[in-house]
This record gives sequence, structure tokens and C-alpha cells, in this order.
Amino acid sequence: MSKSQGTMTLAFELSALKELRSPKEAFEGARTWSKYVGVITDEPTYVVTNYTRKKRIRQDFFSGPKGKFESLKSVKYHFDTDRHVLIGTGEEDIEMANVTGWEYIHVSDAAKKAGWELGENTEQETIEIEEDRREDWP
Repeated sequence: MSKSQGTMTLAFELSALKELRSPKEAFEGARTWSKYVGVITDEPTYVVTNYTRKKRIRQDFFSGPKGKFESLKSVKYHFDTDRHVLIGTGEEDIEMANVTGWEYIHVSDAAKKAGWELGENTEQETIEIEEDRREDWP
């Protein structure tokens, strides 16, 4: 573990991540004080994969085929850190965090503490397409 990383596992609920103006910056900032950072959701796996790929977010874990509840239990078991913190958006996330032994922080409170901006996402979703460079093409 580098000196810049803490001993915390941080999970963003996907809807909370989408409320941030710059999810990539938030994720990168969280990496400086968290050992593991990931995304959980009840959405299908491809939704998280597509979103994080478009935003160029590198995650240490994600829900996969499991739902949020099972994911939080599994991550807590497999990622041994002093703290496990869920950044979420509401009552369901609070209850889930309490039952699974995670700390809960509402995305707006986390944004204030970390200096993240809430609002419409301004990061461009660009997909790089390699130019076709076939030499046999007229």
C-alpha cells in the first residue's frame, strides 16, 4: 500500500456516482485516500461496465451479477480494510449499509467533504475509433 492510500474501502452506488459533475475526478480523488474504490448497483453488469468505460473510471470492484446487498457483504469479506464506506443516495442505501456493517455517507455530504461538484455531468463521453489503415484499400 502506498503512503497516499488509506485503509478504507469505498463503494459508490451507481446513482450517486451519476450525480457528480465529474465522476472520474471524484474516483481519482477517492483513490488518494482509499485503498479500494468500486461501484455497486442492482443494474445489470453491462450498465456499470459501459458507464465506467465511457467515463474512463478504473474500479477495483463492481457488483457483477450480484445485487447491491450481496456485493457489499462480499466486498467487506474480500477487501480487508479498517473502514468500509458506501456513498449512496437514500434510505435504501442507508438501511443496506447498516445491515452489512458499512458506514453510509450521502453523496451530497461526501461531495462537500471531498470538494466534488454535484450537477450535470460535464465530462465528454468520447469513444476513440481507430482509423482504418488498410494498405490494400484503393
